[in-house]
Amino acid sequence: MDFGVSTFVTDDGIGPAALGRALEERGLGSLYLAEHTHIPVKRESPWPGGAELPRMYYRTLDPFVALTAAAAVTERLRVGTGIALVIQRDPILLAKEVASLDLVSGGRAVLGVGAGWNREEMRNHGTDPATRMRLLRERVLAVKELWTKDEAEFHGEFVDFDPVFSYPKPVQDPHPPVMIGGAGPTTFDRVVEFGDGWMPIYGRGTDVLAARIAELRDRAGTRVPVTVFGAPGRPEAVAELEAAGVDEVLFNLKTEPEADTLRYLDRLAELV
Repeated sequence: MDFGVSTFVTDDGIGPAALGRALEERGLGSLYLAEHTHIPVKRESPWPGGAELPRMYYRTLDPFVALTAAAAVTERLRVGTGIALVIQRDPILLAKEVASLDLVSGGRAVLGVGAGWNREEMRNHGTDPATRMRLLRERVLAVKELWTKDEAEFHGEFVDFDPVFSYPKPVQDPHPPVMIGGAGPTTFDRVVEFGDGWMPIYGRGTDVLAARIAELRDRAGTRVPVTVFGAPGRPEAVAELEAAGVDEVLFNLKTEPEADTLRYLDRLAELV
């Protein structure tokens, strides 16, 4: 298995460049960042993780800016989103951001995608929560067209543009992997149709992970890559995920000052 971390990079925790260097120095292979463009003051949507929304959700850096900073000071570290809220992003701009990250990193970008849970946040972007999954599908498909076609066009229910030139193109062939987040009843539909892998959160609908991975791979007719993010840094969790057939484990990294983060990364390095 491969190992990395998933975290929130904010303005009051370790910086992305220092974090990227620290991960590569300790033999960890990837950095995946969460995002929230903002948090509405009036909150109605329940946070899936509990009652109180943690401070880090309010203060995330833009993931592509932060990942570029990490990529610039590393040579091998994979840099990805875990997850990018595609339903809150213009697909033409998103295609350029990820392709640019892939170019400046020398082909190390990964796009983890999802629809999110905060309905107030998505409404501020003009997204109707009721149709967000259909919107997610079209935007990902449009991004792939922009990455792979010299004259890309897309005509759908939500995304519609005539032929355009969109550069740079990604370094990776045919494009950076698109990892589909979530573990709901329709997640595998998305993985099979327009994903390149599955990326569930540890502990959320993954209690029968081995069976679900086998089901997904049987349905797809191929060994679909599986990355689990938010995993605890414990040997028994690593053994559990390895037995289930997971390809990459992303340890949950708390958003803390640099000194505290480095001490924790030293402990994680002993697991890989």
